Parts: sequence; structure tokens; C-alpha cells
Amino acid sequence: MLGKSAPPVIISIVVHAALLGAMAFYKLQMNNDQDVVAVETVIADERAQQEFEQDLTTEMKVSENMSVQSGGMVTTNLGAAAAQPTSQTKIETSEAIQDPEITVTTIADISIPGLGEIALDLGEGEVSGEVGARVEGYGAAMHRITQELTRMMKKEPVMAVWLFDASNSLKDDRKEISDNFHKIYEELNIAKEQATSKKMRYAALETMICSYGEGIKKLMPKPSGELEDIRKAIGLIKEDESGKENTFSSISAVIDEYGAAAARSKRKLAIIVLTDETGDDEGILEEVIAKTERSGSPVYFLGREAIFGYPYTRVSWTDPEPPNLHHWIRVDRGPETAFPECLQYDGFGGRWDSASSGFGPYGQVRLAKKSGGIFFLLNSKEANLIGSMTNMQRKFDDLAMKEYEPLLLARREYESSRAKNEFRQTIWQVIVAMNPHSGFDPQLNIRRQHYPMEPEAFEQEAGAQFAKTVRAMAKIKEAVKRLDGIKKLRAEEREPRWRAAYDLAYAQLLSYRVRQFQLLLALDKHAKEDPKPKDPKANEWNVRHIGQLLAPDEKQIKATKVDTAQLEQERTQAVAMYNQVIKEHPGTPWAQRAQAEKTWGFGIDFTERFWDPKYNDPKFQARVPKF
Repeated sequence: MLGKSAPPVIISIVVHAALLGAMAFYKLQMNNDQDVVAVETVIADERAQQEFEQDLTTEMKVSENMSVQSGGMVTTNLGAAAAQPTSQTKIETSEAIQDPEITVTTIADISIPGLGEIALDLGEGEVSGEVGARVEGYGAAMHRITQELTRMMKKEPVMAVWLFDASNSLKDDRKEISDNFHKIYEELNIAKEQATSKKMRYAALETMICSYGEGIKKLMPKPSGELEDIRKAIGLIKEDESGKENTFSSISAVIDEYGAAAARSKRKLAIIVLTDETGDDEGILEEVIAKTERSGSPVYFLGREAIFGYPYTRVSWTDPEPPNLHHWIRVDRGPETAFPECLQYDGFGGRWDSASSGFGPYGQVRLAKKSGGIFFLLNSKEANLIGSMTNMQRKFDDLAMKEYEPLLLARREYESSRAKNEFRQTIWQVIVAMNPHSGFDPQLNIRRQHYPMEPEAFEQEAGAQFAKTVRAMAKIKEAVKRLDGIKKLRAEEREPRWRAAYDLAYAQLLSYRVRQFQLLLALDKHAKEDPKPKDPKANEWNVRHIGQLLAPDEKQIKATKVDTAQLEQERTQAVAMYNQVIKEHPGTPWAQRAQAEKTWGFGIDFTERFWDPKYNDPKFQARVPKF
């Protein structure tokens, strides 16, 4: 038993140290294979230069002044500027202009409405769809939607189809929406009265309510303009138990169902989607964009911010039946870009956080923009969202974030552009190589929980995790080497997003290497000392971060050639890199994540815990809903 005999521990360290040395020559297998997108746009889109975001404050009262600002339009560009765009970079801090040989570029025309024009109805066709309008709640979003409907109704009758996500996670939001729905129709009546008094054209509005999950369900026999019919239909929404959110297929189905009929009757079709997830069918995004452009149907989203550089987050759910087990259910909520531009790894496995990106999910924002709609970014607190960084800042400085806007190109075009840039492609290769999710490299998942209490069982599990950690450290070493190889290209990179991606990934990899070595020491220490739990109910050991580094003993130093001074040096270097991210990219999600990770302890030890065996009981697992 390892806990009773030191020689096996020393032998293990020596063997794995030799293995680590051999793996120093390990080469990362960079997998550049991407999911094939079957449909692609023929339109080459560059980042819009005239886009602007708005904060919409919470206002629960019905507006008595229906001033209308210009809305979205269908356009072949993501913005009005057709010339080659310049980088959106603060001149005083840009590193891309430090090379004196860089030539001056021509700035494309940028047109932003002045303060005196904002409240005017410029009419459809003046401004393309908006990448985001930040709102504090559904009440404010409803008011803005009223403005959009009013603008359209001054030209032609409108059919508004509301698509409600029927998933369990949106249950509370649906009630709030129903409570605020009256604002739209009361404000539209005010607008109608104003139009009548001024002898202005004001056409009719018909509304259809649908819910969607795996499929789409119509909740009204036919479109109606009666508020009571609409609210009754919202109350009929039943949760979809499939756990699927086929958002884009549902939008496509609405266009097929109502698009041609609306065109024949000279009505405009507007689609309003309410969801808190990305959607499971984003692969048909470009096909749906093409449909909205052909039908002239703007799509509006009332949604949540994407998780920063990561496809997933988790929401909490507590079983209402005894023993009331608490569950953490993974849902799709990102990323904000066509492909992730951040590490999917936290040093021990897949990320487990809810960090805000400050932007909506890529597919939804791109569709809203291209169709001439708006993505309403709801900033109100989500009670059931969990994971590290959940309670941290959700809203970032608009001026700072303007420089870091995602590039809303079609995926194939985005991928092609990235592949031509050595700096960006190398970062992407590192992200892929260090991805612990299934289909990439699941061997990067190092156990953090559920270590057995029994010494023999712990020793066996520790041995398996020891080997995986040594392998992960070798991959990190190679990844850092790759990033070192493109360091000279950083100053030439014109996009702040990619410089931030480089800086954060570099800092993370340095810190993960220190923590992984600490895990090796913690596994050995725990096996040697064989500690007993203080709580008699405790039935497992879990890994946890601590502030103090474990110091290797003389035998471990001899076997690994790493001493306390070297550990402190590497930790200091990692912290310095995190500080650089915070300094170079203030007021952004990169700085926020760097600040958070810097405070997570670099040391590792084990803590006891009771884990209810019923979590592993199929009877209780079957009760967990699909979100």
C-alpha cells in the first residue's frame, strides 16, 4: 500500500519524470478539420463601421410619446461602408502602428445619426440591422419592438410572428413576457391615434403566437389583433421535454408558412424570437439568412449574452421530490464568434464557468443583423445560471468593447480568412489541440472530484490521473512553444480580439502548468500521508485550489529537477502575464477572466465531501429534465 511504503512513490515519481522528459519532444497533433457548413452565402461581408449599440432602460409604464427611430433593413453589407474597413483600435495604445513602415490606410465613410436625428423616423432603409441593443428587462425590449412595428406599419400592414422557446430554462421569462405584452398594444393604440390626428397612414397589425423546441407549434387558430387572444395563447405554452431548441429551423418554418401569404396580401412579415440558448440547428444559419433576405422578413431576438469564447454554460435545477438533489445542467450559450477564440480548457478539463462575452450568440446576432432586425441583449440577472464567474460583471464598457466586436462573417469565410493569417491560425491550432471535449482530446480531462476514500482505491486512481497529468503538461509545454513562435507577429495583428486571445491563452497555459505540477505533488502527498476525513459522513476526496504552493521534498526535487524557487518563478511569470492582459485590455471579458484566474489558488490539495449515492441511481437520474 502506497500510504505505508515510500519507495513505490519515489519509483513512481522517477518513472513519470523520465516519461515527462521523453514527452518534452512530444509534438501536438493539430487538428484543423472543421464541421462542414453545407450552405454558404455568396455575399462577402466585412465588419460594419457604422453600427452602434443602445442601452434601453427599464420602464414599466406605457409610453405616451411614440417617437420612432430608424430601424433595420435588409442589406447586402453588414454596414453602409463598402470600402475596406480599418482596424477598430485605440490609436494611443495600438501596437500595430509602432512599425514605421506601415502605410496610412483610407478610412471608409462612417455615418452615425446625430443626437438630433436619433428620435426621428428615418424610415426603413436608412440603417442596417443592429448587432445589439442592451436592455435591462422585457419591458424595455417591448417598448423598442413597438417602435419597430410602428415604423413598419406606417408603410404597410404587418404580420408579427412570435416564437417562444418552450424549454424549461425559459419558464420564468415567459411569465414576465406575458405580463409586459400589453405594453405593445396599448402603445400601438396611442401611435394609431397620433397618426389619425395627423392624417398619416397607419396600417393594421396581426399577431401569431408559436412555441418551439424539437418542432414548432401554433398556439392560435389564426393570426389576431386582439390582445386577449394573444395573452391567452402565451398561457398555452407547454414545456418541450425533448431538450432540443431548433431555433433556426423554426424561423425557416415560419417564413415558409407565412412569407408567401404575407407578400401576396402586401403585408410585411416580422419574426420575434424569445430564447435563452444558442439553438441546436445553427448549421442551417446561412440558408435561413438567405430566406429572410428573399422574403424581406426582419428577425428580432430577445436573448442572453453568449458565454465568453465557449459554447456551454450550466443552469441549476433542484429535484422537487426528496431527497431534493441539486443538479447542474449543461446548455448551449455561445460562443459569440463563428468559432471559439479562447481556450476551452481550465487546466484540469472543460471549462465550468458562466463568464459573459458582452455579446449575443454568433448565429443569432448574425441573423438579426443580416435580416435587418435587432438582437436585444437582456442584462437582467439569471437566477438559475451557475458556474464560476456567474456573479461577476455582465455588462462591459461600450467604448472599450466596440474595438472587440466579433467579426460576423459566414463561417466558411471566417475560417478562410483565419487560415491565411499565421498568427490567428496558430492560436486556433492551440485551442483545438488543448480542447478536452469529446472529438478533440478527452484525455486532457483530469479528475477533480470523486476520488475514493479507501487508500488502495485512491492509489489506483491517483496513478491513472498522474499519468494523464504528465501527458497534459507535455502538451502545454508544446503549446507554449507554439505561442512563443508567433510572439513577433503580435504587434502586426490589427484586431484587438486576436491580440487579447493570444495574451490570455499564454497566461492561462503558464498558470495551468504550475497547477498541474502541484496536482502531482498533491497526489503523492495524499497517498503518503493517508489522511482521515474529519466528517464521518464524508465519502470522497475532491481536488481544490489553495493559495499556498506545495513545496517538493528532496526526493521529489531530485526526481523532477524542479525546486520551490523554480515553482515560485513560474507562478510569478503567470501572474505577470495575467496582469498584462488586464492592463492591455481593460474593461473587457479578457481582463475580467484574467483577474478571476489570477485569484484562483495556484496550489492544490484534497478536501473531503459527502456525495449522495442517489446521484448515480438511474431512478433519480431519469427525473432530471432536459433543458
